[in-house]
Amino acid sequence: QVQVVESGGGLVQPGGSLRLSCAASGTSSSVIVMGWYRQAPGKERDLVATITKIGDTNYADSVKGRFTISRDNAKNTVYLQMNSLKPEDTAVYYCLAKGLRFDSWGQGTQVTVSS
Repeated sequence: QVQVVESGGGLVQPGGSLRLSCAASGTSSSVIVMGWYRQAPGKERDLVATITKIGDTNYADSVKGRFTISRDNAKNTVYLQMNSLKPEDTAVYYCLAKGLRFDSWGQGTQVTVSS
């Protein structure tokens, strides 16, 4: 069983930056892909970015060039560096740890971009 815990959300002005962290615990060696998703009020949960164990990344078009996902396998932690934030980035951000036979979601962290 793998548990994930996110941290780093908050309130930031447009154009600002935030860094989210997600730590995986338990049998974390079985995690193949880790990623970030987000859900705005009244909308579905959408992909933001994912990263494999060997560092292959994938980004939503809306965040390319602004967000960077990275992974520290020794710490079983994934990061999301978010720059040039826009009001439309406001959402609850969820971390996912995915293995062959499981998907483990975190509880979510709120990111609010507003002046």
